[in-house]
Amino acid sequence: MPQIAKNFDGQTVICTFEMTPATASDLMEALQDAYEKCIRHQPGFISAGLHMNDAQTRIANYSQWARREDYQAMLRTPEMRERNRHIATLCRGFEPVMYEVMEAF
Repeated sequence: MPQIAKNFDGQTVICTFEMTPATASDLMEALQDAYEKCIRHQPGFISAGLHMNDAQTRIANYSQWARREDYQAMLRTPEMRERNRHIATLCRGFEPVMYEVMEAF
């Protein structure tokens, strides 16, 4: 489970997915499967959380990595490249953004 702390030295990534209610469940299942079978086993993975809004039009994904390079390496694996191609068919788009924790309350 993600723990947000100001002194976190790793890489935080927040990715938002925009979809329709018709594909929301399929997209969530694809993301859960990716974490269960691939992502969480990658070097440097620390934790992640998946969140869906009430309207089922957006999913937010919060993940923590030991280093920026670990996250980038995961994206380049053949399995994740294939999975991301499939995920892209289930949503209008998705945007991963790297962040630094500035404060936690």
